[in-house]
This record gives sequence, C-alpha cells and structure tokens, in this order.
Amino acid sequence: MGRIVTIASSLALLAAGLINVPTGNSKGALERTTERVSQVAPAKPAPAPVPPLVPARSPISLPSDTQILGTSGQRGDRKVLLAAIDHSLRYLRTARAAEDYRRYAIPGITRDRVRRSLERFRQLVVQSKSAEALQAAIEREFVFYQSTGKDGQGTVDFTGYFEPIHEASRVRTKEFSYPIFRMPPDFAAWRKPHPTRQQLEGSDGLQFSKGPLKGLELVWLRDRLEAFLIQVQGSARLHLTDGSMKTIGYAGNTDYPYVGIGRELVKAGKIKPEELTLPAVVQYFKDHPDELDVYLPKNQRFVFFKPTGGSPATGSLGVPVLPERSIATDKSLFPPGALAVIQTQIPVQTASGKLEPQLATRYVLDQDTGGAIKGAGRVDVFMGTGTLAGDRAGLINAPGQLYYLLLK
Repeated sequence: MGRIVTIASSLALLAAGLINVPTGNSKGALERTTERVSQVAPAKPAPAPVPPLVPARSPISLPSDTQILGTSGQRGDRKVLLAAIDHSLRYLRTARAAEDYRRYAIPGITRDRVRRSLERFRQLVVQSKSAEALQAAIEREFVFYQSTGKDGQGTVDFTGYFEPIHEASRVRTKEFSYPIFRMPPDFAAWRKPHPTRQQLEGSDGLQFSKGPLKGLELVWLRDRLEAFLIQVQGSARLHLTDGSMKTIGYAGNTDYPYVGIGRELVKAGKIKPEELTLPAVVQYFKDHPDELDVYLPKNQRFVFFKPTGGSPATGSLGVPVLPERSIATDKSLFPPGALAVIQTQIPVQTASGKLEPQLATRYVLDQDTGGAIKGAGRVDVFMGTGTLAGDRAGLINAPGQLYYLLLK
C-alpha cells in the first residue's frame, strides 16, 4: 500500500511542477528522486460514501397522520391509502419486483420484508379507530429507516407534481399549434448524442417539421409552456375540442439530464430562491413570453408520449399513483413500492379558498421516479389531477424528512 501511495503522490507532485524529472540514466539520479518522493505524506483516504438509508438512531415519534380518518368534519382518505397499498402489493408480486430487489443493496431490506410490512400496515389501517391508535401500533411493531438526505443529516427537499388537464386538439389549427409527440418508431436506432431540444423543435418550438419529429404529432396545445410542462410532469389528461377526453403517458426520452427552468431563472437572478414555485415560473413567462425561447431549450431532454386509454396517472412501477399517497424518489437508492412516511409543508385550502402551507405527516408508497429526482435528498409528492392539484403541487418547495417503515 505504501508503494502505491508513493507513486500516486509522485505523479501528483509532478503534475503540479513541484518535483523535477531526473535527467540521464544514472542510478544515483533515480535513487535521489525515489528518496525525495518517499518523504511525501500519504494521501488521506477518501471518505466513505454516505448510505441513502440508515436505521433511525432513536425511536421516531412523528405527529399522527390525521388525514387517514379525517378531522373537524372533513372526510378522510383511508380508501385512497388502502388502494395505494394494494397497488404496491400488486407490483411486489411481479417478476420485475423480484429483479429490482435482487439489485437492491441496503442490508435488511428485502422484497419479502417490504411485502409483509405492507400487509401488516394494511391490517392496522383497516382496524384502527383513531389516528393515535394507528400511530401507537406502528411505533410498537415497526422500525424506521431514515433517508440521510442531501446533507447526510436527513434533510430532504420536497416538491410536488400532478396530472394536468389541458385543452387540446387532434389537429393543428391557428389556435392549437404546439404539439406533443409520440415515440419515434426508429428511436432505438438514433445515434448518440441525441438531438437536443433546440435541434428537434427550434428555439421557438415550431421548427419540428424540419426534422425527425415530423408526422409524430399526437395532439396539439394552444400554449407552448403547457406543452413543455406536460413533458416535465410525464402525463396529462386532455379535453379535446371535439368534446372527448384523452389521456397520455410517458413513453421515453432523449438521453440528456433534466434541467429545471425554474432553477435556471433563479441562477439568472430572475426569481428569488425562496420564491421559486410553479405559479411564479408560469407568471414570469406570462410577463416575459419572449424568454421562452431562451429558457426552454436549456432543458435539452425531450419526452415522448403514448395514449393511455383513459387510465389514471401511472408511476414508474407500472401502477397508478394516488393523491398525497404516492411519492417519486431515486429508485437506485430507495426500495421500490415500499411504505414510507414523510413530514414536510403541504399546502391546504382554507375556508376562504386560499392555499396555506401546513406541516403535515403522510404515510406514502414509493411508486414513481422522475428526471429531476436524483439522490437521497429529493422527493416528489403526487398531488392528483387538475387545476387545484396543480396549484397545490406548484407551492410545495420545502425541506422535510423521509422514513421507510419495516416490520421488526
């Protein structure tokens, strides 16, 4: 080991110009150089990588999830939570899940343990008469694994996503001129690097007929930003001009990392970091429509869609995602389909109709992923379908905590 460190240190110093290369072939010159190099202090070993999940250091006592049974005359969403559990159990019975968990590397977290944990949690949700009783049973029977977050200390950044509803047309008109595209039939043969967004549709979003997207138009939107945001969300429900309804879902994407236009606006000083929400981004481009040509091409990734026959929004596991009960995480780090609990700020609608962020605890199922959801410090919460869901999702931009629950 000492010899390897010495050689590595020598190369580093040589590159920095701090030692000289011996000239000539004399043995003495070589020996002197070796002696000088051997005096270099060994390099410090790189710190061990922080695992994405670790057993919680102490018993976790979170506030109860009061939304399950409802409070103050408001109906709960127990049926929604049970349906989300059933969706995960369905996934866990598949060959795909078996393969996913063969590759999962966190000790103690197996497909069988995740499945048994969900089955027992489902029984408790059905049997519990109050949120407090459910919480007490969970604390008795389950152990918590905490996400180490973006800082190694458990801090997780939460955002929200939703299934939008947009007006659309089956054919291009003067009013509806921005398309959503189906997957190119020869996409597997496209050479890499793939064309960028600007190369595929132009900086103005209207040059698509000059390249490989021609003839692949699935539907047409009236607003360019709406068409772009459908690519960000990954699915949409469309009210067509002929009175019918159409749903579309993710089919594939070009090989580029996701770049958030909101973050680009923050970097450019257009929006303050603490004011970054989807409504703020939408309003900025309403006020500065010419800047769409500048900022949309910064996200070089291009997403393709397919008709989904009216099916509900579906996550990356192939099962429906449900409002406030499904989350998207980095599936290379976290157990797919597993039971989790989150605590973060979630907007609620007041009696006056205003949306106000409130600290909330939610039991959720990990059923989706996303282009921007990378690392142990990111979670996207699915908020549902339509305008109100979009308004609420757009306001989620807060830190919080993420725990996974497994039977003892």
